[in-house]
Amino acid sequence: MDLPFEPYRIKVVERIQRVSRRERFAHLETAGYNVFKIPSEAIYVDLLTDSGTSAMSDQQWAAMMTGDEAYACSRSFEIFEQSVRSLFGFQHIIPTHQGRAAEGLLFAVAVRPGDVVPNNIHFDTTRANVEHVGGIAIDCVCDEGLEPALEAPFKGNMSLEKLDAAFVKYGRERIPLVMLTITNNSGGGQPVSVANVREVSEYCRERGVPLIFDACRFAENAWFVQQRESAYADRSVADIAREIFAFGDGCTMSAKKDGLVNIGGFLCLNDEALASEVTNLLILREGFPTYGGLAGRDLAAIAQGLREVTDPEYLSYRIGQVARLGRRLDELGVPILRPTGGHAVYIDARATLPHIPQREFPAQVFTAALYLESGVRAVEIGSLMFEHRDPDTGEPAFPAMELVRLAVPRRVYTHTQLDYVAEGCARVAHLGDRLHGLEIVWQPPALRHFTAALRPLAGGELVAQA
Repeated sequence: MDLPFEPYRIKVVERIQRVSRRERFAHLETAGYNVFKIPSEAIYVDLLTDSGTSAMSDQQWAAMMTGDEAYACSRSFEIFEQSVRSLFGFQHIIPTHQGRAAEGLLFAVAVRPGDVVPNNIHFDTTRANVEHVGGIAIDCVCDEGLEPALEAPFKGNMSLEKLDAAFVKYGRERIPLVMLTITNNSGGGQPVSVANVREVSEYCRERGVPLIFDACRFAENAWFVQQRESAYADRSVADIAREIFAFGDGCTMSAKKDGLVNIGGFLCLNDEALASEVTNLLILREGFPTYGGLAGRDLAAIAQGLREVTDPEYLSYRIGQVARLGRRLDELGVPILRPTGGHAVYIDARATLPHIPQREFPAQVFTAALYLESGVRAVEIGSLMFEHRDPDTGEPAFPAMELVRLAVPRRVYTHTQLDYVAEGCARVAHLGDRLHGLEIVWQPPALRHFTAALRPLAGGELVAQA
């Protein structure tokens, strides 16, 4: 098998170790079968998220040493602003400490109770921030994006039919903005084509509704466009990104993904009045408009990370490493969402554990069992994360897919370690009906998957004895 070629050398390493199965079982029980609450020193390979977990480059560390920590109008903000504007092109650039802060600011100003925000698929914090201000989050992904086994190049695309149905049902006056997530995290890290972006943009502009991107994996999306959309085969990733953003009116960004940093984000807008309202709220919640809750060194690291992330050798390796993990899982007979996305491989938990109904959280069962069997931490993207009710009937609504996300941090793990992950997943898949469902014993009012406590059904065992 051809291996992606690492476009870097390793200068610093961090020691990790495996703890015994007995210790892992104790950690899992103490955590209420919720891997978010397991200490990191008890994790061998941590694929919980690719957010803020990447390794920074020598140039980013060097940039941090030049950070200007002035409270207002620092030199680091000027460098940050120039770097963001060169790729994103929007008029107003507002730093925040991370992406969900940008979402919170935007929705607090733009969304009123009863308003509706369509998206291809909202991720967890996006949906929660919409609902926190009384809005309704509507998913409008194309039908192909809801079929895990289907091979299609742009399964993150928004369905114009579903978007139009939302406008017809709720009315233009209740839709303050439309969002488009690139790549579509909740749908398997799948990309959105430029053709689809153009169609959505034209639809929104005809109705006078802003189009806002969730742009945290914009470079990976642009790379897929270059590889899969023939009209863009000879265009650079940076140029493709600029064209995509030119179709929009703003974006939220977690720089902890394609900014290649451990903390930071921003909100970009073209509307001056909206930007002014957001900035006033930013001062109250995050800090002065030229630092937004970040140190100058963080702004400097983001600026450098945005220069590095569009490098074709970096992206080829990055996405190739994820694809290689997907191929290995496929070889071992583990059902995955196809094709592999840019930042993660998604295991199809419904296909893997068909005996466990959604009300018993099959993806969370797989996630817990994976930690127990191998010390690998993944994350559930299914009925535990996306607990919501039908906006018309109020009845519980299960998501269309039950996924386990293996999110690969950037420039962190080796092929050998990811092979170990694949083998651990195969062992869990082969447990089959020896795995039992879970039930919730405690949950918070929102974003329950972060802190909920669960326990196994069927006599208190997660894995039945052979």
